[in-house]
Amino acid sequence: MLEKQIEVLRQFTDFEPEVAIVLGSGLGGLAEKAEIHAMVEYSQIPDMPVSTAPLHKGRFVFGTLQGKRVVMMQGRVHLYEGYTPQQVVMPIRLMRLMGASKLILTNASGGINRSFSPGDLMMITDHISCFVKSPLITEKADEIGVRFPDMSNVYSKRMQKSIRNSAIKCGIDLKSGVYVQLTGPQFETPAEIKMMSALGADAVGMSTVIEAVAGIHCGFEIAGVSLVTNLACGLLDKPLSGEEVEETAQKSAVKFEKLINQIIKDI
Repeated sequence: MLEKQIEVLRQFTDFEPEVAIVLGSGLGGLAEKAEIHAMVEYSQIPDMPVSTAPLHKGRFVFGTLQGKRVVMMQGRVHLYEGYTPQQVVMPIRLMRLMGASKLILTNASGGINRSFSPGDLMMITDHISCFVKSPLITEKADEIGVRFPDMSNVYSKRMQKSIRNSAIKCGIDLKSGVYVQLTGPQFETPAEIKMMSALGADAVGMSTVIEAVAGIHCGFEIAGVSLVTNLACGLLDKPLSGEEVEETAQKSAVKFEKLINQIIKDI
């Protein structure tokens, strides 16, 4: 399937990216600030899942940003949209086949760490993935990478150093921590947040981890940055809403874009 998808993509563009970027909630506007070479809708690619979540346009954007050749996912797909883990990571594998060797994953998350506040940016240092099925569960996994990939250094130490230096240059108070993915679409219960805190998670969301697993499997060097859009359930005495997530993501877009631009420039 990937071979057919790449063949179709190459009918739209022969662009070869260096860096692949998944633009999470609030970051979609970054794609329009690149020197655009081509845009390809997911719907134009055979058997490709299509984004249905708010703020996710659902297309690949190819171009130059901060002097680097990039391919950006202007919107990702999620498990809660009804897709399988294997479908969700299709775009990650395609961007690797296009030629990109570095992958920057971004997302919106709920803060579990009580020192976090809405609007904070957290560098992902590690993740917890045992709550979602692995995208590598397939009889053909070894056609893309090794059957049993090592996960001891998912988020590259070199890239983490670059993110820290970029945050300093941007004057951003960067947090760091462990991100955990659940499927959603419901927000977590207070008991679930207590459990994840006890497990060592600092932030929770509904994406990214299976993308990182697939990224390591197919040979990417990976960096991850999460925007804390709200405090997780039970930390404040108020209900959570998707509108709150979207509002904070949009308010923090300028700061988020500034950091990602600097990271692209530095790596």
